[in-house]
Amino acid sequence: MSKKKVEEYTGPSGVLLVDKAPDMTSHDVVAIARRALDTKKIGHCGTLDPMATGLLMLVVGRATKIQDLLMSEDKVYVGTLTLGERTSTQDKQGEVLETREVGNYSEEDIKKVFSEFTGDFEQLPPMVSAIKMDGVPLYKLARKGQEVERKLRPVRVSSYEVRRVELPEVDFRVHCSKGFYVRTYANDIGEKLGCGAHLSALRRTNSGKFTLERSVTIAQLKEADPEMLLNALISLSEISLMRGA
Repeated sequence: MSKKKVEEYTGPSGVLLVDKAPDMTSHDVVAIARRALDTKKIGHCGTLDPMATGLLMLVVGRATKIQDLLMSEDKVYVGTLTLGERTSTQDKQGEVLETREVGNYSEEDIKKVFSEFTGDFEQLPPMVSAIKMDGVPLYKLARKGQEVERKLRPVRVSSYEVRRVELPEVDFRVHCSKGFYVRTYANDIGEKLGCGAHLSALRRTNSGKFTLERSVTIAQLKEADPEMLLNALISLSEISLMRGA
C-alpha cells in the first residue's frame, strides 16, 4: 500500500505584523489576512482582547512552525486603569460589580503600589480568559455565569512606568512575561490601593524584538495589493537573525 504523498507548501511564509484596531478579535484579524494573502495557513502569536489595540503577530505558512517560540517572548503594553470601579471582566467591557470612593492618592502613592508588582510574582487568571478547564475555555464558562477554581500562574514584570496620574485615571507602561494579564494587573493594583480598579485602555507596542514600526493597519490589510503584503512579511531568515539564532 503506497503512502499518500504530502504536498509541499508553496504559499507565502513569514511574520506579518498588524496594528489591531479596537472592537475586533484576534481571530477576526486572522480571517482578514487569510483572504488578503489567499492562504489558510495563518495563526497569531498572543491573543489581544477586543478592546485592545496594537501589535498582533501573524505567522504565515512555514512560520507557523515557530509560533510557540515567538509567543514565549516578553511583551510591552501601554494602558490606562480607572480607579474606583471593579468589573466582571477586569476591564471596561465588563459589568460594574462594585464602586468605591477614590482616595486623594498622590503620584508617589500610586508608584509605590506599582513597585510592589515587579519582578517575579503570581497572578490568578481571570474567568474571562482563553485558559481551558477540562477542554473548555474559561470565558465560555463565565458566559454561563459559572466561576471555577483557577491556579495561580507565575509571571514577571521586568519594568514599569507610571506616565500620568489624573484621578481616577492612571496611564502606565509595563514590560512583562508571556501569559501576563494586564487586566488582572490593573485589578490587583486597585485592590492594593483599596479602591478597586479596572483596565480602561490597552495597546501592545512590543513582542520580543518586534515593534509596531513595521506593522500594517487593518485598513491596509483589507485593501492592500497582495504584493505589498508579501513585501511586508518578515522572512524566516530575518527572524532568525533578529533572535540571534
